[in-house]
Amino acid sequence: MTSTTSTPLPAVDRPQPSATRGERGARRRIRKDLLRSRIAAWSAVVVIGAFGLLPVYWLLVTALSTPESTFQFPPKLIPTDLTLSNFTALAENDQLIKYMINSLVVASITAVLSVVVATYMGYSFSKFRYRGRRSLMHLVLASQMFPQALLLVTLYTVFSSFGMLNTYSALVLSFTTFTMPLCVWMLKGIFDTIPDALLEAAAIDGASRWRTLHSIVAPLAAPGMIAAGLFAFVRGWNDFIFALTLADKEKQTLPPGLVSTYIGEFQTAWPQLMAASLVVSVPVIVAFMFLQRYLVGGMTAGSVKS
Repeated sequence: MTSTTSTPLPAVDRPQPSATRGERGARRRIRKDLLRSRIAAWSAVVVIGAFGLLPVYWLLVTALSTPESTFQFPPKLIPTDLTLSNFTALAENDQLIKYMINSLVVASITAVLSVVVATYMGYSFSKFRYRGRRSLMHLVLASQMFPQALLLVTLYTVFSSFGMLNTYSALVLSFTTFTMPLCVWMLKGIFDTIPDALLEAAAIDGASRWRTLHSIVAPLAAPGMIAAGLFAFVRGWNDFIFALTLADKEKQTLPPGLVSTYIGEFQTAWPQLMAASLVVSVPVIVAFMFLQRYLVGGMTAGSVKS
């Protein structure tokens, strides 16, 4: 009769109660740390958002307020007597409409001219190698270091000697002096990401350099060109000192026009000024809404070189 020896099973290690409590405590601490970090992050977002949106809210409140409630102290964060008379008065101001037309003309031409010139210069700096290329690149970059007031003195003298004061040409050319350098470097960074093999393939197929730039490179760099054009448009739309100095009342753009219309020697029409500021911001807001995806793509296209 055979006897079978049973092999004892290994004892299963059971977790000690103290270890379980330790793990639970660690998980609770991790959850609390995550909760604190989320609260801190959202608090920072709320504070920064309030800091950025409070001036816009106050501008809107002032535009909808009467002149009496505007100077009320202490001011009301939530006004009760709202009115649209400040906005309806804008339609009756023909001079303000003239300022807006001047801004649209000057800013649009500035954007187109800056993009066209910056496209050729950026492509030349990116894809061609010639003597003096690096010096020209540094010269374009160094032009951004001069104060605009210093450039204004020189430009005023030049435009005056050529009889170009109080013209659209003087405003467009002066705006281009401070919009074109950044456009050049923005487009150069985008052109750097386009592989040279693509250009060599186009040359093998018989395409000239002119045809390669306009038919192959320009469509690939379209988001960056739109972003550069939008930047130039906004700079031309918001400029104050050049438009105030180089143009008379007939050719002035919105920033100096609003100041001369609503800011006087003894008083300032704040409700009308705020209403006009909201209205003249609409074209820029609409442009950003429709061109947002091109703007983001253009700003980041040159950040990584393939």
